Amino acid sequence: MALLNYSTKIPAAKTAGEIQQILAAHGAKAVMIEYGDTGSAEAISFKIKHGENDLGFSLPIVPEAVLRVLQRQYTGGKLRSHQGSPDREQSVRVAWRILKDWIEAQMAILETEMVSIEQIFLPYLIGRNNKTLYKTMVEHGFYLPEGRG
Repeated sequence: MALLNYSTKIPAAKTAGEIQQILAAHGAKAVMIEYGDTGSAEAISFKIKHGENDLGFSLPIVPEAVLRVLQRQYTGGKLRSHQGSPDREQSVRVAWRILKDWIEAQMAILETEMVSIEQIFLPYLIGRNNKTLYKTMVEHGFYLPEGRG
């Protein structure tokens, strides 16, 4: 099976705007696109109100990983040959579309009231160390670091 959205022509900026609208419609108080040193969009961050506090979240875009999959599927014959060999620009578009689809699916679960938005995005919660909870957990062997008293 070919990677979801592998043939998308929708510009990444358009998809990022769609994601911003989805998050805002579900309670995000601010949404920001984070850019890397080369000027490419690498993450979308947002904050939501939780009681008296704001919680920040950062969802990464990793086009290099997507490109590796697209190239492997292209050489393996899973992608339609008329699409041409995948490049980084295509992988950026695909990465953003996949993220948008995932967020839409998560928002559908949220709307059922089975989960809270905090549960959905917990791995992407930005801590005091300015790292996501997931990255912090990786650094600590998947144990929570010692709390501060």
